[in-house]
Amino acid sequence: MRAAVMYGAGDVRVEDRPDPKIVQPTDAVVRTLAACVCGSDLWPYRSMPAADTGRPMGHEFLGVVEETGGEVQGLKPGDLVVTPFTYSDNTCDYCAKGLHISCRNFGRYGFDGVDGGQGEAVRVPYADGTLVKLPVAADSPLLSSLLALSDVMTTGHHGAATAGVGRGDTVLVVGDGAVGLCAVIAAKRLGAERIVLAGRHEARTGLGREFGATDVVAERGAEGLARIRELTGGVGKAIEAVGTRQALDTALGAVLDGGTISRLGVPQADQVPMGPAEFMRNITLTGGASPARAYIEQLLPDVLDGTITPGRVFDQEFTLDRTPDAYRAMADRQVLKALIRP
Repeated sequence: MRAAVMYGAGDVRVEDRPDPKIVQPTDAVVRTLAACVCGSDLWPYRSMPAADTGRPMGHEFLGVVEETGGEVQGLKPGDLVVTPFTYSDNTCDYCAKGLHISCRNFGRYGFDGVDGGQGEAVRVPYADGTLVKLPVAADSPLLSSLLALSDVMTTGHHGAATAGVGRGDTVLVVGDGAVGLCAVIAAKRLGAERIVLAGRHEARTGLGREFGATDVVAERGAEGLARIRELTGGVGKAIEAVGTRQALDTALGAVLDGGTISRLGVPQADQVPMGPAEFMRNITLTGGASPARAYIEQLLPDVLDGTITPGRVFDQEFTLDRTPDAYRAMADRQVLKALIRP
């Protein structure tokens, strides 16, 4: 099969790799219909040391089950399925708490002999626990929004849920990438009355307004913080969807004492400021990696009936062989989120 492999910073290649096969009786092989490039894929794309052995890429995909292991009971060949961005058994104590990201059998696509999602097919471990069957046809116009449930929409929802967003709240979302825009969708869905989106890319913030943002702040640093304070007087809930210290400082400066900040952006350094000033403010810092499997079935009905349309974050489509172009386009901010069709 053909699949994308990263060999170092800026070096993504599409090459022939062995076809996936059932290894464990709990496995399934899924033929990919749609995948994408994640913002988190851009961190190794910018910094990964060169290596002779490449890393299979991609952790967001949906497709059709081709084969199942002998112990798989809930799936059969021909089923259309979506995966969360990690695999899990959905039976351990952590999964029972809705914390699938800490599953006792947690794993990541592209590691430990498991295929990446940016390819023609994937072996999925713990298929019964990981994959979610979709009640639509393989040519459904909803596929892009269903694919968003693999990561960006469930991650945006995680930010809103852990921040405790509820009806009537004023919420700040820092970051106009795909996750930040999905956090706007999630905050709106949970009843937020006012949503301030901090971002400076007009096409993206325009989409954010369509998703439910009531205000956009394009300024950065002290100027941006002053503007947020001018608009809101301070927010009770903030969602940081970038991962940089500047983004966290914006959230900290905007949130009121006793407020909550949910962090979704993968931290790029040790950034948590917990000095005396922050200590005295009683701010709750929460968030982290989304347990996407816990949220897919919660959000699925709203995708199916069109209440939310997170697939709109995919603003350009690439064939599998053009995956390197998709990475370059996203790294250069020419594309918000690239959809890949094998």
